[in-house]
Amino acid sequence: MTTTLQTERGHQLNVLMFFFMLGMINPLHAQWVQTNGPYGGDVWCFAVSGTNIFAGTNGGVFLSTNNGTSWTQVNNGLTNTYVYALAVSGTNLFAGTYGGGVFLSTDNGTSWTQTGLTNTDVRSLAVSGTNIFAGTWGGGVFLSTNNGTSWTQVDNGLTNTWVNALAVSGTNLFAGTLGGVFLSTNNGTSWTQTGLTGTVVWSLAVSGTNIFAGTSGGVFLSTDNGTSWTQVNNGLMNTNVTALAVSGTNIFAGTNGGVFLSTNNGTSWTQVNNGLTNTYVSALAVSGTNLFAGTYGGGVFVSTDNGTSWTQTGLTNTDVRSLAVLGTNIFAGTLGSGVFLSTNNGTSWTQVNNGLTSTGVYALAVSGTNIFAGTNVGVFLSTNNGTSWTQVNNGLTNFGVNALAVSGTSIFAGTGGGVFLSTNSGTSWTQVNNGLTNTLVYALSVSGTNVFAGTLGGGVFLSTNNGTSWTQVNTGLTSTGVYALAVSGTSIFAGTNGGVFLSTNNGTSWTQVNNGLTNTGVLSLAVSGTNLFAGTLVGGVWRRPLSEMITSVERSATDLPTDFGLEQNYPNPFNPTTNIMYTVPNREYVNLTVYNILGEKIATLVDEEKAPGKYTVTFDGSKLSSGVYFYRLHAGKFNETREMVLVK
Repeated sequence: MTTTLQTERGHQLNVLMFFFMLGMINPLHAQWVQTNGPYGGDVWCFAVSGTNIFAGTNGGVFLSTNNGTSWTQVNNGLTNTYVYALAVSGTNLFAGTYGGGVFLSTDNGTSWTQTGLTNTDVRSLAVSGTNIFAGTWGGGVFLSTNNGTSWTQVDNGLTNTWVNALAVSGTNLFAGTLGGVFLSTNNGTSWTQTGLTGTVVWSLAVSGTNIFAGTSGGVFLSTDNGTSWTQVNNGLMNTNVTALAVSGTNIFAGTNGGVFLSTNNGTSWTQVNNGLTNTYVSALAVSGTNLFAGTYGGGVFVSTDNGTSWTQTGLTNTDVRSLAVLGTNIFAGTLGSGVFLSTNNGTSWTQVNNGLTSTGVYALAVSGTNIFAGTNVGVFLSTNNGTSWTQVNNGLTNFGVNALAVSGTSIFAGTGGGVFLSTNSGTSWTQVNNGLTNTLVYALSVSGTNVFAGTLGGGVFLSTNNGTSWTQVNTGLTSTGVYALAVSGTSIFAGTNGGVFLSTNNGTSWTQVNNGLTNTGVLSLAVSGTNLFAGTLVGGVWRRPLSEMITSVERSATDLPTDFGLEQNYPNPFNPTTNIMYTVPNREYVNLTVYNILGEKIATLVDEEKAPGKYTVTFDGSKLSSGVYFYRLHAGKFNETREMVLVK
């Protein structure tokens, strides 16, 4: 879970749910319920139409008519809610979606209709007069001259068809791709590559005769319509530029280190992050004197003074990575927004981040009155309910801390390099990995003298001797990407990319318990009183009574998948690992293979007979270079191929 992974455009898709485990109780109550927060959200794009501000998110389109003070979801008819691009043409609002093509609204988002561009991954939109352009991943650029009724592919000369950004300057149309910038002077009929080649371009902006390109290597400027480019990075401390915006003579760059401002065409940059509590910025937009920043996991922020100060607006569905309970206090660790505290069972949440220098919080644990937070820069300790935090990393050789657990006076930290143990409240750490065949540890939990470790792709491991040795315990655990573990008495819960699993026999066997959980990408779990809380991927926090699950659970035959299926990998883009989910309705021989863009086989992930069910495998691209790859599922007569992008 690196910084690049967390901020590249086109992130995680929701996991489709094929299994439910039903308890022997009234089905009207045997389910999960979503709590009211914490607040934030993954915001990928903006569009401005008069006083209306539109935000495209993983949960569809939101509208604010009061400069972001409040937002309303406007999704009626929007059958694909992964919105990565928005554009306004007169009274028409266009939304580009992940895999669903382009949708049109003529009434400010009140209702939507799918245009003629369907089943396409649209990452950018641009308007030039009556022409609407859609930049796609893998399909190049499409043009509509009739408000989306029909589309024509316009790719002649566009040798890289993975289009992240589009910009119009007079009669010139620029396309930012995974391989640099291309220029068309005839509405896309033909394209010529500009002088910016071999570079991943995430964003484009026009200021007079200046063209700015935001890339994985910073900002480039062209003053001659793309013939030549100059890198303009002085003062730009973070060079992964995912968003650009222009306001008069001000140029704003959104990065995974916040927002930077240049008042001299990129000659120098100044960081303007005061109040921007989430610095993973994926979108920028200007409306009058207001500057809006869309973040990954933190929702929308607004600045009325050119970025000098920021205020958070409201959007739901935060990326919650960790949960912990101390008395009646519930703590939620989020990706990019730090730690939130609820003192009323999740009804409301308050941000508690003082001293927490990294706001990507992947793990939380409680030991007495101590609260530990695991981040990508190590472990932090709070002794006052999150009011203030102190870093405690001595001996921790791997600082990417994904999981924490407490057993008596022992504190365990799960990292990308296995498990570390501290017996002195984090003052010092020792590595304890014997028998842990998968060292990508994302979850830890303790039950009596048993310590459980959840791994990415290796399922669950058990240690009965304080981490001295480990044994794999995975029977019935059909999703082996385990991101969270929680204990209630003798019951062990595992949060996975396929929902929640329960074991009542120390991991010897597992059963799925997902009824009502519409977001099954479970990244965190915590027990509070009689409830189990689940923090999900872009779905916020969910709650379910323990009594509904800790019973004899029977599996309904109708829960089995009825069709073969291959889901989009997530996260995407990724670095270096990603998860691939597929379903098998009947016993069949399954082959899942990864290819590069030339069609050469890179890896075989599955090559065996599989029983009916839903499966998740992890692909590790750590030894590969950045680029586009394809994965293909062959099972019986079923064949399907999808693409994924590795960005390092």
